Amino acid sequence: MEKKKSLGQHFLTSEHYLRLIADVAQIQPGEKVLEIGPGEGVLTRELLSRGADVVAVEKDARLIPVLKETFAGQKLTVVEADALLIEPENFGMQTGAYILVGNIPYYITGALFKKFLTTATQPHTLVFLIQKEVGERVARSKKESILSLSVKAYGEVKYVKTVPRGAFSPPPAVDSAILTIRNISRKNFTHAEHEKKFFQLMRAGFAQKRKLLRSNLEAVLGSSALEHMIAAGIPEKARAEDVPLEKWLKLCA
Repeated sequence: MEKKKSLGQHFLTSEHYLRLIADVAQIQPGEKVLEIGPGEGVLTRELLSRGADVVAVEKDARLIPVLKETFAGQKLTVVEADALLIEPENFGMQTGAYILVGNIPYYITGALFKKFLTTATQPHTLVFLIQKEVGERVARSKKESILSLSVKAYGEVKYVKTVPRGAFSPPPAVDSAILTIRNISRKNFTHAEHEKKFFQLMRAGFAQKRKLLRSNLEAVLGSSALEHMIAAGIPEKARAEDVPLEKWLKLCA
């Protein structure tokens, strides 16, 4: 089947990396798994072989009958939908009681992280195949970003493995990476307003990257910006990218 460029379709074909994704997901028999973008079902097959109860969300209508026919009689529910518009609880998912897995389109990586990490019905583990550069920025860079801090705020992030572009059909222009987020929760936030303030201050802090954090925060905190920074243990001359998660959490407490 011809791949749709508009949907960012690059199907993983390497058996080695398909098994690795299922391995790092640590699926137990009977576990609920929400799969984003199953495509023709190569990863779906691996998930089902581990005993998972899979709900696969696919946007490409052409692939729905293929998936239903291929896995007829197995523990698979196929949903034709945009993953960014679904609610996990509508498919039997409960907070902290399912795994989110996907070989996702690069262009909606950030949106998918935001959708499923901030949803009321969070997974306990997320395993995504994403662009290598993004994976490194989130899990390995010494400099923070809005994306890296947003992800780390909800769980334990690990860059698992680089996946070469030749493992896909058609090959993308860049290499990919398997990224995991475990123990997903809202434990870093004491209440809803704390969570809201975290994102408000972070967006302000990164608004102009060349400016010092103090200058950016003054747009939200006014003349008390420095006072709040000192209370959080943040140096006066710090830039947003140099401030670790724990100090951002203190800043907005």
